Amino acid sequence: MGAEFGRRSGGQGRISQWLRRRPKDTGDDVGRAALLLAAAGAGLPLAPAAHPYGYRCSCDRVGCPTPARHPVSFAWQTQSTMDLAQVERWIESQPEANFITATGMVHDVLDVPVEAGRAALDRLLGAGVEVGPVADSGDGRMLFFTLTRGTPEDEDEWWPCELDCHPETADEHPGLRWHCRGSYVLVPPARLPEGNSVGWVRGPEHPLPDPLSLLEVLTDEAARFSGDPMSVGWPLRG
Repeated sequence: MGAEFGRRSGGQGRISQWLRRRPKDTGDDVGRAALLLAAAGAGLPLAPAAHPYGYRCSCDRVGCPTPARHPVSFAWQTQSTMDLAQVERWIESQPEANFITATGMVHDVLDVPVEAGRAALDRLLGAGVEVGPVADSGDGRMLFFTLTRGTPEDEDEWWPCELDCHPETADEHPGLRWHCRGSYVLVPPARLPEGNSVGWVRGPEHPLPDPLSLLEVLTDEAARFSGDPMSVGWPLRG
């Protein structure tokens, strides 16, 4: 889709107008809102998610297995939207909420251990490959946003992959994960109970690439860094 910040629905002008009429917000509030609206304006469908509540999750589930990392509604797939007006209403009515972006609608996410992601990003950029948006998950993973493989009307045309990952199967994919339809990831900025956060390494203004253009390098680096303790601690690229 060649997602570019502000291209959809006059996004850049609308975001600027929204920011101008928020004089009472703190700098952090304004920055958070701008990043979320930028993500929606670039074509990432968003829906509200849980947020940290002390050291716990804001949901009422005892012992939540994914605190502050899950949608607040079971209808998140149909609720997810790129409509800036709706995202703006959520930001105003749920100021503490994290947001997820639903994959398999417009975009997919290739998700690798962070040390493998850093090495892959260096290789891809060095080779002149169009990488697209990249995020640090805040809990040891790096997220590469790509165009989706598609959601064909004819189910027989859908080609599954052994790397396909859904939230409930994430632990089964310690290496490379492919978030496509039926899955989601937190979109920056998002806060985690441990005090970590989800942030952009490369922002949503970068066009979404074909996933196959990244897959070989990501697979190679995920395999190379599997179980390698010497890979921890490399600096992120801006």
